[in-house]
Amino acid sequence: MTENAALLLPILFPVLAGLVVFGLHRPKSREIYVSAVLVLGALSAFWLCFQPDSHFTIWQLTDNISLALRIDGFGRFFVCLTSVIWVLVGVYAFEYIRHEGRDERFFAFYVMTFGVLMGVGFAGNLITLYLFYEFMTLITVPLVIHTGTKEAVAAGMKYLGYSVFGAGLALLGFFFLSPSLKTMDFVPGGVLDPAKTAGREPLLLVVFLLIMVGFGCKAGMMPLQAWLPTAHPVAPAPASGVLSGIITKAGVLAIVRVTYYIYGADFIRGTWVQYTMLTLTLCTVFAGSMLAYKEKLLKKRLAWSSVSQVSYVLFGLMLLTPAGFLGALLQIVFHAVAKNILFLCAGAIIYKTHKTYTYELAGMGKKMPVVMWCFALASLSLIGIPPTAGFVSKWYLAMGALTPELGAWGVVGAAVLLVSALLTAGYLLPVVAEGFFPGKDFDFAKLKKSEPGPGMTVPLILLAAAAVLLGMFPGPLSAFIQSLCGSLL
Repeated sequence: MTENAALLLPILFPVLAGLVVFGLHRPKSREIYVSAVLVLGALSAFWLCFQPDSHFTIWQLTDNISLALRIDGFGRFFVCLTSVIWVLVGVYAFEYIRHEGRDERFFAFYVMTFGVLMGVGFAGNLITLYLFYEFMTLITVPLVIHTGTKEAVAAGMKYLGYSVFGAGLALLGFFFLSPSLKTMDFVPGGVLDPAKTAGREPLLLVVFLLIMVGFGCKAGMMPLQAWLPTAHPVAPAPASGVLSGIITKAGVLAIVRVTYYIYGADFIRGTWVQYTMLTLTLCTVFAGSMLAYKEKLLKKRLAWSSVSQVSYVLFGLMLLTPAGFLGALLQIVFHAVAKNILFLCAGAIIYKTHKTYTYELAGMGKKMPVVMWCFALASLSLIGIPPTAGFVSKWYLAMGALTPELGAWGVVGAAVLLVSALLTAGYLLPVVAEGFFPGKDFDFAKLKKSEPGPGMTVPLILLAAAAVLLGMFPGPLSAFIQSLCGSLL
């Protein structure tokens, strides 16, 4: 296998290996096999990420249309993040899924989804990205409907319907966009052909908005965000974690590719569509925070939180400034870490106590101290309190907004982010406070310590450590992201 053809390895290996899981009925054998596949898949992805930039054409359909893979800086960023999170959540899922049942089906689709996400990250052009993006939607539906209840099936169909509709909007945009492109390959700075775009600029801006709304569906951006708070509460906790932490970021990846690698920031900057997108993202940030603040069901509260927090990323991207881009990509990582912690903690609580509402969690800090400490650290990061990681990304987002070029838009944006941070504190810190300090009248004698096993707590501890260490030492990650900015902005 040539070095370029090796790009197929982290995609095909998990997809084909996942099919074998359907026939593994012994729990120990299945867990060893799944662990080996995830680790080997992640190692192959990491190995490729340390190779020089390269391109591999899988299939040349026509002179202008091909299926192609590419190693570049942004692909490395997404693939490395996905690999780490996917392995840790997979380990957590072994103990958790035992009490849910249907283990073979869950892990088969979980492993195959990993391969498809590698395809999303390594996609080299619009056609390849769209293919893997749609495949990702189809293969994650079984994770949403895993429990098989009427509510889960309805939520899965809603997720599928919204996702297909959003992707359809993006595809419609591609049809109008393609005649104006030099190539469909992803090139830093954009590939619009000036000769072909002359006179078509107003249409191309409308097309850009259409594509952004379509891909924004997966990222939970208004007006196509309603699937997310429906799907998360019914999915198993490991599925909820990766849906919020990684699958939503696939929508972000598609938005980055179209904005910075197809159109180019210069084409969008200062136009009505930039300010429309900023308005949509800020409305989503505020509405998601408000709805999370009002919600009492823990997993649904976290789902509305994801609606808000992922739009922090989209806001930073649409600022089209180096600081905004840096803050957005840092937020991708830090939100993925923090939100996986929160959903996995919620899953651990449900698994051990069957409590699902926030008002039922009083004294949980004594019953499940490791889980609640991890929940507390993730909450601080999501709010943006130093020295946790979330503070760093939100700092750069505010710096990116408060630039003279954006004027009042930047001030309004920074204000909305501040209000959202206060609302985030309002819906997360009371859970932590009640968990550790339920009041002097609370009867601690009734509580017995009941932590989940190390298979669930170790991934939580590692992710919680990352939420702190990435905030204390953000330099290497920031330097890598800044290296991407040079060619994009």
